[in-house]
Amino acid sequence: MELVITIEESLTDELAQILQAHWLFCTSSTPIEHVYALDASKLFSPDITVFGARIDGELVGVGAIRKLDAHHAELKSMHTLAKSRGSGVGKAMVAHIEDFARSSGIERMSLETGTNEAFKPARELYKSLGYNSCDAFGDYVLSEDNMCMTKLI
Repeated sequence: MELVITIEESLTDELAQILQAHWLFCTSSTPIEHVYALDASKLFSPDITVFGARIDGELVGVGAIRKLDAHHAELKSMHTLAKSRGSGVGKAMVAHIEDFARSSGIERMSLETGTNEAFKPARELYKSLGYNSCDAFGDYVLSEDNMCMTKLI
Protein backbone atom coordinates (compact mmCIF):
# COMPACT_ATOMS: atom_id res chain seq x y z
CA MET A 1 0.00 0.00 0.00
CA GLU A 2 1.53 3.28 -1.10
CA LEU A 3 -0.10 6.46 0.26
CA VAL A 4 0.66 9.63 -1.65
CA ILE A 5 -0.70 13.08 -0.70
CA THR A 6 -0.68 15.83 -3.30
CA ILE A 7 -2.22 19.25 -3.89
CA GLU A 8 -5.41 19.05 -5.94
CA GLU A 9 -5.42 21.82 -8.54
CA SER A 10 -9.00 21.46 -9.79
CA LEU A 11 -12.32 19.78 -9.12
CA THR A 12 -12.02 16.48 -10.97
CA ASP A 13 -14.85 13.94 -11.08
CA GLU A 14 -12.96 11.75 -8.60
CA LEU A 15 -12.53 14.65 -6.14
CA ALA A 16 -16.15 15.73 -6.61
CA GLN A 17 -17.30 12.23 -5.65
CA ILE A 18 -15.34 12.18 -2.40
CA LEU A 19 -16.48 15.72 -1.53
CA GLN A 20 -20.06 14.62 -2.18
CA ALA A 21 -19.52 11.67 0.17
CA HIS A 22 -18.24 14.17 2.77
CA TRP A 23 -21.29 16.38 2.31
CA LEU A 24 -23.66 13.42 2.63
CA PHE A 25 -21.86 12.18 5.75
CA CYS A 26 -22.08 15.62 7.37
CA THR A 27 -25.72 16.29 6.46
CA SER A 28 -26.85 12.80 7.46
CA SER A 29 -25.25 13.20 10.90
CA THR A 30 -25.89 16.86 11.72
CA PRO A 31 -28.86 19.23 11.31
CA ILE A 32 -28.25 21.30 8.18
CA GLU A 33 -28.15 24.58 10.14
CA HIS A 34 -25.04 23.31 11.96
CA VAL A 35 -23.23 21.88 8.92
CA TYR A 36 -20.17 23.94 7.97
CA ALA A 37 -18.85 21.74 5.16
CA LEU A 38 -17.91 23.86 2.16
CA ASP A 39 -19.50 23.43 -1.22
CA ALA A 40 -16.87 21.92 -3.53
CA SER A 41 -16.82 25.04 -5.71
CA LYS A 42 -15.80 27.16 -2.70
CA LEU A 43 -12.76 25.01 -1.95
CA PHE A 44 -10.79 26.38 -4.87
CA SER A 45 -10.16 29.92 -3.68
CA PRO A 46 -6.91 31.80 -2.98
CA ASP A 47 -7.06 31.21 0.80
CA ILE A 48 -7.64 27.43 0.55
CA THR A 49 -5.31 24.62 -0.54
CA VAL A 50 -6.90 21.22 -1.19
CA PHE A 51 -5.03 17.95 -0.77
CA GLY A 52 -5.88 14.48 -2.03
CA ALA A 53 -4.69 11.18 -0.55
CA ARG A 54 -4.23 8.28 -2.93
CA ILE A 55 -3.56 4.66 -2.20
CA ASP A 56 -2.05 2.93 -5.21
CA GLY A 57 -3.33 5.79 -7.38
CA GLU A 58 -6.94 5.77 -6.13
CA LEU A 59 -8.27 8.89 -4.37
CA VAL A 60 -9.41 7.76 -0.91
CA GLY A 61 -9.15 10.92 1.18
CA VAL A 62 -9.28 14.67 1.07
CA GLY A 63 -8.30 17.51 3.35
CA ALA A 64 -7.78 21.24 3.04
CA ILE A 65 -6.22 24.18 4.78
CA ARG A 66 -7.80 27.62 4.87
CA LYS A 67 -5.51 30.46 5.85
CA LEU A 68 -7.30 32.66 8.37
CA ASP A 69 -4.47 35.15 8.92
CA ALA A 70 -0.66 35.21 8.71
CA HIS A 71 -0.25 32.76 11.61
CA HIS A 72 -3.58 30.92 11.97
CA ALA A 73 -5.14 28.40 9.61
CA GLU A 74 -8.08 26.02 9.63
CA LEU A 75 -8.09 22.31 8.89
CA LYS A 76 -11.07 21.89 6.55
CA SER A 77 -12.98 19.27 4.54
CA MET A 78 -11.28 16.24 6.09
CA HIS A 79 -12.80 13.03 4.75
CA THR A 80 -11.61 9.48 4.19
CA LEU A 81 -13.76 7.07 2.21
CA ALA A 82 -15.38 4.43 4.46
CA LYS A 83 -13.43 1.59 2.81
CA SER A 84 -10.12 3.23 3.78
CA ARG A 85 -10.92 4.36 7.31
CA GLY A 86 -8.61 2.99 9.97
CA SER A 87 -5.71 2.68 7.54
CA GLY A 88 -3.92 5.88 8.63
CA VAL A 89 -5.12 8.13 5.81
CA GLY A 90 -6.59 10.77 8.15
CA LYS A 91 -3.53 10.85 10.40
CA ALA A 92 -1.22 11.15 7.39
CA MET A 93 -3.38 13.90 5.91
CA VAL A 94 -3.34 15.97 9.11
CA ALA A 95 0.45 15.56 9.41
CA HIS A 96 0.91 16.58 5.77
CA ILE A 97 -1.30 19.66 6.16
CA GLU A 98 0.46 20.67 9.39
CA ASP A 99 3.86 20.40 7.64
CA PHE A 100 2.52 22.51 4.76
CA ALA A 101 1.15 25.06 7.27
CA ARG A 102 4.44 25.32 9.19
CA SER A 103 6.34 25.88 5.95
CA SER A 104 3.92 28.76 5.24
CA GLY A 105 4.51 30.45 8.60
CA ILE A 106 1.36 29.14 10.29
CA GLU A 107 1.71 28.70 14.06
CA ARG A 108 -1.81 27.63 15.02
CA MET A 109 -4.24 25.20 13.39
CA SER A 110 -7.92 25.09 14.31
CA LEU A 111 -10.88 23.04 13.16
CA GLU A 112 -14.62 22.57 13.60
CA THR A 113 -16.15 19.11 13.88
CA GLY A 114 -19.34 17.38 14.92
CA THR A 115 -20.18 16.24 18.43
CA ASN A 116 -22.40 13.25 17.71
CA GLU A 117 -21.32 9.60 17.59
CA ALA A 118 -20.60 9.64 13.84
CA PHE A 119 -17.82 12.18 14.42
CA LYS A 120 -16.28 10.36 17.40
CA PRO A 121 -13.44 8.78 15.36
CA ALA A 122 -12.53 12.23 13.98
CA ARG A 123 -12.55 13.82 17.43
CA GLU A 124 -10.40 11.00 18.78
CA LEU A 125 -7.95 11.39 15.89
CA TYR A 126 -7.62 15.14 16.44
CA LYS A 127 -7.22 14.69 20.20
CA SER A 128 -4.52 12.03 19.66
CA LEU A 129 -2.67 14.52 17.45
CA GLY A 130 -2.68 17.23 20.13
CA TYR A 131 -5.81 19.21 19.30
CA ASN A 132 -7.82 20.52 22.26
CA SER A 133 -11.31 22.00 22.59
CA CYS A 134 -11.46 25.75 22.14
CA ASP A 135 -13.89 28.60 21.71
CA ALA A 136 -15.47 29.21 18.33
CA PHE A 137 -13.24 30.96 15.80
CA GLY A 138 -13.96 32.68 12.50
CA ASP A 139 -17.65 32.55 11.59
CA TYR A 140 -18.42 29.40 13.58
CA VAL A 141 -21.22 29.31 16.12
CA LEU A 142 -21.00 26.50 18.65
CA SER A 143 -24.04 24.33 19.33
CA GLU A 144 -24.85 20.91 20.74
CA ASP A 145 -23.97 19.57 17.27
CA ASN A 146 -20.47 20.96 16.85
CA MET A 147 -17.27 21.95 18.59
CA CYS A 148 -13.97 23.63 17.75
CA MET A 149 -10.45 22.39 18.45
CA THR A 150 -7.04 24.01 18.11
CA LYS A 151 -3.33 23.25 18.30
CA LEU A 152 -0.12 25.24 18.24
CA ILE A 153 2.13 23.77 15.57
